[in-house]
Amino acid sequence: MAQEKKLVEAITSMSEDFAQWYTDVVVKADLIAYSSVKGCMIIKPDGYAIWENIQHELDRRFKATGVQNVYMPMFIPESLLQVEKDHVEGFAPEVAWVTHGGLNPLQERLCVRPTSETLFCDFYKDIIHSHRDLPKVYNQWCSVVRWEKETRPFLRSREFLWQEGHTAHATAEDAEERTVQMLNLYADFCEEVLAMPVVRGQKTEKEKFAGAEATYTIEALMHDGKALQSGTSHNFGQNFSKPFGIQYTDKNNQLQYVHQTSWGMTTRLIGAIIMVHGDDSGLVLPPRIAPTQVIVIPIQQKKEGVLEKAAEVCERLGKTMRAKLDDSDKSPGWKFSEAEMRGIPVRVELGPKDIEAGKCVLVRRDTREKIECSLDEVETKVAELLETIQKEMFERAKAHRDSHIFDAHNYAEFTEIANNKPGFIRAMWCGDEACENKIKEDLAVTSRCMPFNDQEQISDVCACCGKPAKKLVYWGKAY
Repeated sequence: MAQEKKLVEAITSMSEDFAQWYTDVVVKADLIAYSSVKGCMIIKPDGYAIWENIQHELDRRFKATGVQNVYMPMFIPESLLQVEKDHVEGFAPEVAWVTHGGLNPLQERLCVRPTSETLFCDFYKDIIHSHRDLPKVYNQWCSVVRWEKETRPFLRSREFLWQEGHTAHATAEDAEERTVQMLNLYADFCEEVLAMPVVRGQKTEKEKFAGAEATYTIEALMHDGKALQSGTSHNFGQNFSKPFGIQYTDKNNQLQYVHQTSWGMTTRLIGAIIMVHGDDSGLVLPPRIAPTQVIVIPIQQKKEGVLEKAAEVCERLGKTMRAKLDDSDKSPGWKFSEAEMRGIPVRVELGPKDIEAGKCVLVRRDTREKIECSLDEVETKVAELLETIQKEMFERAKAHRDSHIFDAHNYAEFTEIANNKPGFIRAMWCGDEACENKIKEDLAVTSRCMPFNDQEQISDVCACCGKPAKKLVYWGKAY
């Protein structure tokens, strides 16, 4: 029993230290290990399996909209990176450089890609000539390197996995349509698969992507009340096509510049899942993303027939869901704690008396509710339970998010909320970057987005300066 308690006590409680709780979970739940390179992580099988499930489902949704996957080199010549001025300035502090090939200095430094806009542009200028070549709707799955000063597993690391879509279109309307389409695809994915509610909106000029005309974002609220940017979609207009010379002849045989977009999601989504759904016992994984959806744990497994029956039940479940049998020699209590730590949505407990009665016990990870179930109905009941858990996890996360949105009508209210109430702050804004800077400097709060679906005019004046307001903005402290 002492060992069983130790597994749970290894996690700092959320209320005591949320940052330490998060670190404990990613390590103790066996998602990552620290590497010998500072700021880089080793993603272990359980962590990578979550990413694989994210990747498979996103990739399926991408392809349904006509996206094709490609792969670009990981190195960018310095001269190529310099072509778009705003872009290179935005990434310069985070760029890692290759200066030697073996023992020989390179004639030109190579950047280890922080993002691949310039590579795609260089490619597009060679393959796009006519309106018949458009649109180009490409995506790549890869890793990128950004030399972050402060790192945290999944949330901010020097190398991370992601996908980056890069598209080229004949018209501004087509580019805008794709930009919004991908933002909505991301939002739907987060809500339907990760059970994570998000706010959809546009970034301010100050917060938009370097080189973009407009950046659209989905913002999620973590359990501690901090925001996490969970996916972005950028409309580049012709900001890249003009300096890179990406032109096509239109139907009237006139030369035109293409209109471009870019959009991406990263392994920080795994951090989001942990911080939205986790508890003091570890991970709580939404069933649709969980590497193991149901674990079968035999009780008194050395007794005749118990292990065999548990294996049979696991095999039946495995035909329609991701099922696993824990036939290790650990005690049942340890196995229960371990399954909870790893966030497995449902566990099936099965002992000699259960088998004799033709039943088993189903235990929900999210609520710990125990449900008796006939062995004859176990596939149906577990499948129904997984859907219920998925739905209710989203509802709980949404209720938490909605209860942590506060309105500020003036700077005194804004300051009081920022200092005392974790969550999103809804407040009107005049559009002046000076107000954004003041709020950030005074309160460590940034603009998260100008929401698409919430245009309520809660005041006529800017909550910071009192001048006439232009936009409702969601603000918050963020990761």
